Amino acid sequence: MILAAGRGERLRPLTDHTPKPLLPIAGEPLIVHQLRRLASAGIRDVVINLHHLGESIAAALGTGDDLGVRITYSREETLLETGGGIVRALPILGAAPFVILAGDIWTDYPLSRLLACSLGNDLGHLVLAPTPAHRNEGDFGLDGDRVTRGEGRPYTYAGISLLSPAMFDAAPSAPFPLRDLLFAAIGAGRLGGELWNGQWTDIGTPAELENLRRFTS
Repeated sequence: MILAAGRGERLRPLTDHTPKPLLPIAGEPLIVHQLRRLASAGIRDVVINLHHLGESIAAALGTGDDLGVRITYSREETLLETGGGIVRALPILGAAPFVILAGDIWTDYPLSRLLACSLGNDLGHLVLAPTPAHRNEGDFGLDGDRVTRGEGRPYTYAGISLLSPAMFDAAPSAPFPLRDLLFAAIGAGRLGGELWNGQWTDIGTPAELENLRRFTS
């Protein structure tokens, strides 16, 4: 599932008329690059949630056939946040663990690695990245392959994960952020993860967008 419903407030005015996933990077919309990477990893069935200017995304991508994927859209009349958006899409995602990809990141993380990941008793497996310089601290730590909220919390959730539907068994019916359930899973000792030191950019501001465009030009 690609999370693509947000408004991209920090990127305004660019996102007033163009949803963040359709902002061009190296000649193509960001989400097109993501879909190509998913297809290359062997992930062909993709759910995309829509809210802000969502029909522009649906019109640009269609069924995904041209990109080697099959897209199903999960439309949100009101913005449900990251956790609520996943809950809305659960009937489409099915009963098996599924990959989550934030619609506003650029990375060279090998997504095929998640297909070989066995959750066992865990509720999820997170990909973490070193906390960017513009953030005072991250949200997470690592103790071996265990995600923690330890002292310093030097890492940031990279917006890439493999999640079990069971993580959402007690999810609220109202909009909520995914991090609430991630923290609960940490408390239960049921969240695994890994650190990615490769390319990763969270495209949150115009300056970050321009830096990425220079990097990929």
